[in-house]
Amino acid sequence: MDPPGPGRGGRTGWHATRVVGDVRVSDRLTIPAAELDWRFSKSSGPGGQGVNTTDSRVELSWHLAGSSVLAAMLKERAQERLAGRLVDGVLTVTASEFRSQLRNREAAAARLAALVARAIAPPPRARRPTRPSRASVERRLAAKKHRGQLKQTRRDTAD
Repeated sequence: MDPPGPGRGGRTGWHATRVVGDVRVSDRLTIPAAELDWRFSKSSGPGGQGVNTTDSRVELSWHLAGSSVLAAMLKERAQERLAGRLVDGVLTVTASEFRSQLRNREAAAARLAALVARAIAPPPRARRPTRPSRASVERRLAAKKHRGQLKQTRRDTAD
């Protein structure tokens, strides 16, 4: 069956969306759907007449401590960086900004993927300390001397 669309007598705003399964964090890391726990509840905010009847708010939980996806080093790094967000080793993300549950599911999955990607990213390279060049030091001192002389000429010399 063709999707409804222009020239087919259906809605023109129809688009195919897949139900969120596995959450892809990076090219090398995908969190399988079996490790994810979805919960749905009524959402505050936009929804019109259906706001009190549909469970559009999405809560996505992932048991980071018990996950088999991450290597021990990455798991330790993630637990350290996400310590403030973890409750008993479980990372929970919510989404309720959209009226449809499907779009909120996609938003929660994207939010979880971004959080995990940032948490397992390697630490930034250490800053290599540098010294100012001799010419820049001389320019700075010359500018200070010039500014001091300028202020000296503004002083009241009557004293």
